[in-house]
Amino acid sequence: MNLMSLTAVELGKKIQSGEVSVKEAVEAAFERIEATEKEIHSYVTVYEKERVLKNAEEIQKKIDEGTLTGPLAGVPVAIKDNMCTKGSRTTCSSKILGNFYPTYTAEAVVRLEQAGAVIIGKTNMDEFAMGSTTETSYFGPTANPWNGGHVPGGSSGGSCAAVAAEECSYALGSDTGGSIRQPSSFCGVTGLKPTYGTVSRYGLIAYGSSLDQIGPVAKDVTDCAAILEAIAGYDTKDSTSVQREDYDFTSALVDDVKGMKIGIPKDYFGEGLNQEVKEAIMSAVQKLEEKGAIVEPFDLSLVEYAIPAYYVIADAEASSNLARFDGVKYGYRTEEYKGLHNMYKKTRSEGFGEEVKRRIMLGSFVLSSGYYDAYYLKALRTKALIKKAFDDAFAKYDVIVAPAAPTTAPKLGESLSDPMKMYLGDIYTISVNLAGLPGICVPCGLDSKGLPIGMQLIGDCFQEKNIIRAAYAFEQTRTYERSTAAKERD
Repeated sequence: MNLMSLTAVELGKKIQSGEVSVKEAVEAAFERIEATEKEIHSYVTVYEKERVLKNAEEIQKKIDEGTLTGPLAGVPVAIKDNMCTKGSRTTCSSKILGNFYPTYTAEAVVRLEQAGAVIIGKTNMDEFAMGSTTETSYFGPTANPWNGGHVPGGSSGGSCAAVAAEECSYALGSDTGGSIRQPSSFCGVTGLKPTYGTVSRYGLIAYGSSLDQIGPVAKDVTDCAAILEAIAGYDTKDSTSVQREDYDFTSALVDDVKGMKIGIPKDYFGEGLNQEVKEAIMSAVQKLEEKGAIVEPFDLSLVEYAIPAYYVIADAEASSNLARFDGVKYGYRTEEYKGLHNMYKKTRSEGFGEEVKRRIMLGSFVLSSGYYDAYYLKALRTKALIKKAFDDAFAKYDVIVAPAAPTTAPKLGESLSDPMKMYLGDIYTISVNLAGLPGICVPCGLDSKGLPIGMQLIGDCFQEKNIIRAAYAFEQTRTYERSTAAKERD
């Protein structure tokens, strides 16, 4: 039995029953990493095996004593490398934080540890989460497990590739403009971005503070619901954290969509969408309709303004958030400099990559005197209008169905040569972040090249249960496709 082919919840059940030990699960993960990692490069840091096995031993004791009874106890997990982990390197896949060891752990990771999760390592990503391909990483790109010549998506490409290649049972990612959902689509896995404020951002190294949200990446919807239950919750250390009444997401795992109203935004299925992607998603929608869902096309306005509004807001916040990386307090410092200001300039010039510098410059420009009103305030007003458009839509519909990306995974090297093309690839995901909504991406087919296609389900604020229910109902109509990288190593 290949333990890493099991879903996280399936493996957790076997560990709880005593059929599999935590040590066996950890060793299976390390065996897979050893066999696959040279080709895929999902990880920036793989923890020392002895250290992880020692942790596994402690978790096994608690399971045996009956103090750890949750569905994720003893299950191996990977963490995106922009979440702080005390005493373990956290780089944001950048040179400037290449030697950064935090003194505390991100709240979402703490909650996983409390649930008994075994952390295997930190996954690769676009530098400071700025990119859609995981090619801007200082440590080199990650390959798509389905086809090594293609990108895994980004910025959570390492997390999604690690799950697809079965190098961990599940992973955590972060989503600022689609960074969980788009790579989940490209890698044929399931990724969920919760409502803004549901999961604490404490310890998440910020890109766009009003947009960032941590979420799960896993093999199926059941895993995502269980993981979200483990990491969600109010946190006084995070000023954007929201106190919710209901965190029981697994209760939505019901194969019943009878009477559920599903909206299809016509704006998302027009020009620019690959025909194979469109057909796969519409076929998936038809299956939901056959199960009793009420499907209706509608106009969702302001789609064309989402990308400029997003990049103005995100880059403005990024320029502010990244100002702290100056070579003084932590991280990389240039070796030769004359005076403090020269040290700042050289450190940041040498420490940041091209895409990060591009976004810092753009963000600084839109916040500068004379341009603040013309760009940043206008973008904030557009953001409010986009939220209102979604509010109007959710007055009629329970769930909105959309693509996660216009195409399947592009080839390595194609996107970086044309940044505008890369930015336009976020067209179907960024509105969800601007409006603070939850979204889930589930695999719904393969294109003619054998690359995965993902369907995005969007819900109203705090209505994760609707998208989980719809995604779970669709999931029952298909079998989980495993990546080529996983199949080859059986």
